[in-house]
Amino acid sequence: MISEAKLVVAGLNHKTASVEIREGFSLSSQEIEDGLNELQDFDNMQELVVLSTCNRSEIYAVVDKEASLEAVCQFLSKLTNMQVDEAFLQQYGYVLWDEKCIEHLLRVTASLDSLVLGEGQILSQVKHAYALALENGATDTVLNLLFHCAIATGKRVRSETRIAFNAVSVSYAAVELAKNILGTVENCRALLFGAGKMAELTAEYLLSQGAGELYVANRHLAKAELLAQRFKGKAVDWTEVYGVLDQMDIIITSTGAPHYVIHQREVKKALEQRQGRPVVLIDIAVPRDVEPEVGQLPGVSLYNIDDLESVVDDNLSERQKEAVQAEAIVREETQGLIEKYQYLSLQPVMSRLAEKAEQIRTRELRRAMSKLGDLNDDQLRAVEQMTKMIVRKLLREPMSSVHDAVGTDQEQELKDAMQSLFQLDDMGNEVDADE
Repeated sequence: MISEAKLVVAGLNHKTASVEIREGFSLSSQEIEDGLNELQDFDNMQELVVLSTCNRSEIYAVVDKEASLEAVCQFLSKLTNMQVDEAFLQQYGYVLWDEKCIEHLLRVTASLDSLVLGEGQILSQVKHAYALALENGATDTVLNLLFHCAIATGKRVRSETRIAFNAVSVSYAAVELAKNILGTVENCRALLFGAGKMAELTAEYLLSQGAGELYVANRHLAKAELLAQRFKGKAVDWTEVYGVLDQMDIIITSTGAPHYVIHQREVKKALEQRQGRPVVLIDIAVPRDVEPEVGQLPGVSLYNIDDLESVVDDNLSERQKEAVQAEAIVREETQGLIEKYQYLSLQPVMSRLAEKAEQIRTRELRRAMSKLGDLNDDQLRAVEQMTKMIVRKLLREPMSSVHDAVGTDQEQELKDAMQSLFQLDDMGNEVDADE
């Protein structure tokens, strides 16, 4: 598709790897930025975007054809401090090239590859990943085209279909899971670990389902107080959180911590006073917030983000119908982008021809103007426009011929002929010389 390089995505997601594997690939914005700044250390990689969410970690890259997969594995290994090779990606992830890579990103951005079909967060996450790469100079023509198309496709799917209508979020699914386990969340006391967007949505769903007192714990007490105040709950200092655990019926965690924040030993002590009364603990963070051994404690039901797939989604069938139309949009946009990429190989020769023609035009125009004497503004514009139209009409046929030859056996032959006939390899010397 791209004459001198290949487009590739390599990564893993909720369909290919468990949360235990995915959390090793969860990356902060700073870690991603550090990786982007090391792109120049990888000779076989030209452009790069890193996408990391709760349910997927992927790198999109433009790589040299030679040793391309090896370069991708080396970069992933350095970025994640995990040993990544072709066998690992075959077992836990995927590697998709060129057209398959394009279609994959467009499906991702359209929320067709999400844990929850139609969810709205992925579009903003893709935008953020692309913006971070752009700011750090890690993208160029190929990935700029790809991500502009993907973001536009995501917006188009949301505007032309009802795939997002009644779409649930991970937070909603967590509350539904708690309802399924307890029978109801009415009058239940709930503790939220974390005060970000995920916690905010969780609080909304809990209260809409009749939950009782709401507590919010966060490393930054001010953030916990802000969220708790909004929902008329109570903020809990991070250092005192185990003092209220024995009062909770539901605990939902969604922090951005890179390590466990809830441990078996402390939970065991805190829950002794509950005398075996059940408590539901749902960990929707990646990396996980809760030490897995917590689930072994009497009366504790521990679930993680992968368990949310079991939640019955009453609106899924309707959105699956809309997904058919969304898939058609993705196919259309994928094909359109493939056609755009086909013309990238023509840009250098066509740009050089246009540049040479413009240099000759402006040079000859200056010579003519020096002999014509004083012209008024209208006359100057008329002469300028006339010379531009002459050049445009002269170039139309040769450029159209090369354009039509894209993807055929004649493409390279015509490109070589144009370079030879117009002496495009010797532009500087010829254009500057007097005739």
